[in-house]
Amino acid sequence: MDKIEKLQELIDGSKTIVFFGGAGVSTASGIKDFRSKDGLYNMKYDYPPEEILSHSFFISKTEEFYKFYRDKMNCLDKLPNECHLYLTKLEEKGKLKAIITQNIDGLHQKAGSKNVLELHGSIYRNRCMDCNQFYDEKIVFNSDSIPKCSCGGLIKPEVVLYEEPLDSEIINNTIKYISNCDLLIVAGTSLTVYPASGFISYFRGKNLVIINKMTTSYDNVADLVIDDDIEYVFKNLK
Repeated sequence: MDKIEKLQELIDGSKTIVFFGGAGVSTASGIKDFRSKDGLYNMKYDYPPEEILSHSFFISKTEEFYKFYRDKMNCLDKLPNECHLYLTKLEEKGKLKAIITQNIDGLHQKAGSKNVLELHGSIYRNRCMDCNQFYDEKIVFNSDSIPKCSCGGLIKPEVVLYEEPLDSEIINNTIKYISNCDLLIVAGTSLTVYPASGFISYFRGKNLVIINKMTTSYDNVADLVIDDDIEYVFKNLK
C-alpha cells in the first residue's frame, strides 16, 4: 500500500477530521510561500519581509508597507486548487469538521468551505484603526497610496502581523477542534512559526498525518508522513 492509499484508508475510517494548513497549500494556485528557496523570505527587498510584515513597520513606514503588501499579498485573481476543492467535498460529507489555516488568501472559502478558522486573518477584511469602520479588499488593492477612512483614520488589513497576538476566540476554537478530532491532517507548513505550530501538541486523536516537502519537528511522532506535492496527493484521493 502506498502512502496516498494509506491516507485514503485513514480518511475513510475517521469520523472527525481536522485539516491544518500552511502556505504550501496555496502554492499550486500560484501564490508564493515564505520559506522555500523561491519564497518571499528569500527575495531581496530594501527591508527584510519579516520586518515589513511587522506591526511596528506598518506604523512607522506605512507607505513602504503598503507597497510590499499590494505587490506581494494581492491574490484576488487566484483560484482554489485540488486540495481546497477536495476539502470542500470532505466537509460536505460531514467528515471534515474544521479547516485551520495560516493563509490569508481566502481560497478555502472560494472553494466553498464553510468552517474555516483563519489564524492570521484575511486580505478580504480591513478596518479603520480609529473608528473601526469595515472595508473590503478593494480599498487596499485599488489604491496606489495609503488607504484612509472617511473619518481620516488609517485603514489596516485584518491580517496578523509580527508583534501582534492571534485572535483569542480563534485560538480557543482551534484548540477545541484539534483536541477532539480523531484524524489531524497537517499540510503545507514547516511548523516553525509559533504560536501556530504549537497547536499540533493539543492533538489526542488516533492518527496524525503530515504532508509537506520539507521535514517538520512533528515527523517523528506522525503516523503518516508524505513528502510529496500537496495538489498531487489530494488529486488522487476519492
